[in-house]
Amino acid sequence: MKTKINPFNLTILVLLMISLFNSCKKDSDEILQGTVSDIDGNLYKTIKIGKQWWMAENLRVTRFQNGETIPLVINENDWYNLSISSCCDYENNPSNSQIYGKLYNWYAATDERKMCPTGWHVPNVVEWYELIDYLGGEFVAGGKLKEVGTLHWKSPNNSATNESGFTALPGGYRNDAGVFNGIGNRGSFWSSTENGYYAWGRSLGYSNGYCLGMNDVFSKENGFSVRCIKD
Repeated sequence: MKTKINPFNLTILVLLMISLFNSCKKDSDEILQGTVSDIDGNLYKTIKIGKQWWMAENLRVTRFQNGETIPLVINENDWYNLSISSCCDYENNPSNSQIYGKLYNWYAATDERKMCPTGWHVPNVVEWYELIDYLGGEFVAGGKLKEVGTLHWKSPNNSATNESGFTALPGGYRNDAGVFNGIGNRGSFWSSTENGYYAWGRSLGYSNGYCLGMNDVFSKENGFSVRCIKD
């Protein structure tokens, strides 16, 4: 014997299912934010992306967790092939660090004295992969990471949506010869993972939505930006 379904009851059931779906979707899409401070008292915005918590600003700390100073290297010749922990301001202008964060060589980024806030660390290459994969892969993730507009990024800042909340900035870099380059058009970030004489990193540019780094290794003496990830 066939059972008739009451149309009214069916409608109620469908509406309940839609409501439940939208509720679950809202929870999963919710942007979770917070703050964290470093040993200098700098306060940083933080953002949850997937299962990871990231700093939503570039690190600008001047001391390790034990209170020891990260050496600030100004002279170009002194920076050349420097293999001890060091940092600098882009073009030796402290006001740049207030906006874009300081630039650190890989030795500082991986120093056992630790420069990220307590409970945070410099991401390894696997953690970067997780972030990029969550955002759709190398060829689209960059746009989802970049700050929108051209206040800091050079025009046209293609594909930038910042839908992740990461708010990546183009802090430029300092190469292993001590020369500054790229502010406004490139953001380069360290990972803690080395590859022989080199180390893995990630780069974003103003002209596309890429987040390159799958096959990119860089000289450890370069000065790059740092984003910390929660332990």
